[in-house]
Amino acid sequence: MSYDIALIPGDGIGPEVVDATLPILDAAATAAGFDVETTRYDWGTDRYLNEGAMMPEDGLDRLASHDAILLGAVGHPDVPDHVTLNGLLLPIRKGFDQSICKRPAVLFEGVDSPLKGYAGGDIDVLVFRENTEGEYADVGGREHRGYDNEVAVQSAVYTRRSTERIVRAAFEAATERSGHLTNVTKSNAQAHGMVFWDDIVSEVSEEYPGVEVERLLVDAASMDMVRRPDEFDVLVCSNLFGDILTDVGAIVTGSMGLAPSANIDPGRDNPSMFEPVHGSAFDIMGEGVANPLATVLSGSLMFEHLGEDAAATALWDAVTDQLADADAPRTADLGGESGTEAVAADLRDRL
Repeated sequence: MSYDIALIPGDGIGPEVVDATLPILDAAATAAGFDVETTRYDWGTDRYLNEGAMMPEDGLDRLASHDAILLGAVGHPDVPDHVTLNGLLLPIRKGFDQSICKRPAVLFEGVDSPLKGYAGGDIDVLVFRENTEGEYADVGGREHRGYDNEVAVQSAVYTRRSTERIVRAAFEAATERSGHLTNVTKSNAQAHGMVFWDDIVSEVSEEYPGVEVERLLVDAASMDMVRRPDEFDVLVCSNLFGDILTDVGAIVTGSMGLAPSANIDPGRDNPSMFEPVHGSAFDIMGEGVANPLATVLSGSLMFEHLGEDAAATALWDAVTDQLADADAPRTADLGGESGTEAVAADLRDRL
């Protein structure tokens, strides 16, 4: 069996973490009895600065034939974020109907949380974030530019199809885990879209009587991700709220360098995309100190999605074992002094 993976290393430290991860993915695949073939697409802000576009016009057509996409990072300090996001990342998510974003936040053994009183295994949260609409919908505009009456309108969009899909995926995960789901909205202030969201959660919950549903407003959920993260299991939220809460989750579990992400087309008609949550981190680009573990864990999510559970588990376990080993190499974000390659080499040895 062979899988054809599209690589988009992207910007900043993206190429470094992707290049360090590839031999690890190959080792896990070989041990599990399958092959990984890759096609590299050097799309990102360098291309934008040179050619005026993050990716070519036929970019989605080129990606469509691949089994999955592995992305490094997107962003550049000299290019506005809305340009980079709307030029590459969002067109892929929306064009390939990757409506389900799945982001684990795990406090691994051997990793220190900035919160007092938490040890390895105490925090294990899985966030389901709607990924193609909500507050990230490109609906609205600006009028009367440059005049005193200039106005900007940005509308959030919630469709029954996408909302039901993300909510149902979260309930399925809660059923397989501890049977607890937290629904995060802002329905006290957003009485149309968020109340619609709450209504769908109520409807779907009737299909899962064994799942306890907790309802929180996003401000309270943000507070509680710091105050009581150990009490959360599965969270389901809209695009913007999920983006914010998963950054909080990454930090309370030790580092953005440990946070993986999966952008999934639930219909499996298109390739799904896997990426670390961390950004392009231009401040450490080229220094060889970027943490590759979030990319490795994203590779684990990719193999899981492809049905290669043995390889997915091997990758996750290798990271878990490395972090639990006090003598293992660590990058600076985890309190160590080792570089990207040392961490990656140690993982290959463990595999």
